[in-house]
Amino acid sequence: MMTWSEILSLIWIYVAIGDAYQPEFAEPIVNLSVAVGRDATFRCLVHHLGGYRVGWVKADTKAIQAIHEHVITHNPRVGVSHTDHSTWNLHIKGVQEEDRGHYMCQINTDPMKSQMGYLDVWVPPDIINEESSGDIMAPEGGTVIMVCKARGYPRSHITWKREDGTDIIIKDANSMVPKSKVGVFSGETMKLYKVSRSEMGTYLCIASNGVPPSVSKRITLNVHFHPVIHVPNQLVGAPIETDVTLECYVEAYPKSINYWVRDLGEMVISSERYEVESISRSIFDFKMRLTIRRITKHDLGSYKCIAKNSLGEVESSIRLYEIPGSSRKKDQTAKYEDNLTSEDTDGPGEEDLLTPEEDYTEPYEGSKNKIKTTHEVSKTINQIPHSGHPGVSPTRRTGQSQLTTLKTVKPAAPNVGSRVMTGIIQVMAFLLYISTCL
Repeated sequence: MMTWSEILSLIWIYVAIGDAYQPEFAEPIVNLSVAVGRDATFRCLVHHLGGYRVGWVKADTKAIQAIHEHVITHNPRVGVSHTDHSTWNLHIKGVQEEDRGHYMCQINTDPMKSQMGYLDVWVPPDIINEESSGDIMAPEGGTVIMVCKARGYPRSHITWKREDGTDIIIKDANSMVPKSKVGVFSGETMKLYKVSRSEMGTYLCIASNGVPPSVSKRITLNVHFHPVIHVPNQLVGAPIETDVTLECYVEAYPKSINYWVRDLGEMVISSERYEVESISRSIFDFKMRLTIRRITKHDLGSYKCIAKNSLGEVESSIRLYEIPGSSRKKDQTAKYEDNLTSEDTDGPGEEDLLTPEEDYTEPYEGSKNKIKTTHEVSKTINQIPHSGHPGVSPTRRTGQSQLTTLKTVKPAAPNVGSRVMTGIIQVMAFLLYISTCL
């Protein structure tokens, strides 16, 4: 039979052995940082768990998530798993912002043992349109304030850039001189003082917080101003029958109505000989171009380029004048030919008809035998009876005929030889023949 001393010794040994195999955490829980929508997993590593149980609790709300292998919460995104009775996992799928906070791993010893890990939920930036600026209209010389606000976690950082890559002009409120030019401006609010037309365009508000993706908002600044015209050449010269181009440069916003008029107010519109163009160089800068093809004397004079918008109207003039030079026309100077007359073998044509306005000219200076004018010849022919005489075709009206086979006699060259004399004799014979008919 055991003595009291032996019994006490056994109790002490039992207690010592039990204390030696109490559950304990093998390592701390790792804090997690997860972007919203991603999955998160806490791991709790326990040694000597024995018959004890592991539970998970959300510390800030005291809501029990799971006990041992059973999920307690009604959140369908929460689950648990374990391996070899020592590694216990808490899974949260599709993390949301409300999941942010401390999570506690507990062992139901007496007293309870626990350790915690923190879940940080990152949220990518999102611009708050209701609190941010929209497109802005401002008069030239006015002040513009642009605001851009964004939500997100961590807090979003706001920067500004111009969409076309040009610098942002920073001025003092009381000075027209630029204080600085920057490619990027930081801050939720950007103030532009005494804006000019060159600052017109699209600005980008960019929000970023290290959580992809960054987001941006386009804000368009429209600067209104009266039309302005610049004419590089107010006096333009060109030879007749050549092409010429007149140009005016217009700056205006809102966009102006651009057109050309002549000096008497006649509007110039595109046609076969006139081409009117308006070429856009920027949102407020345009080139007016008027091309005139094969200019004539009638085209010479003043042309006005006019630009008009809701803020006003402006015009400038360009004078077109003739300058000597080569043209597209063939030389109209009479050329000396060997033959004074010729017969049309293909029948009468438009060039073959003699009209009262066309005159025969002398063969050369000093000739004694001068040729009658076409008017005189026509008058003589009209008096010839309609008898089917060669060279005369009767018309519907009695007493009227047309000479159809003779061309206008061209002047003979001086110092002519026998061939020219032969031509003169032929003409004289023709006149003699006419006189016999009278």
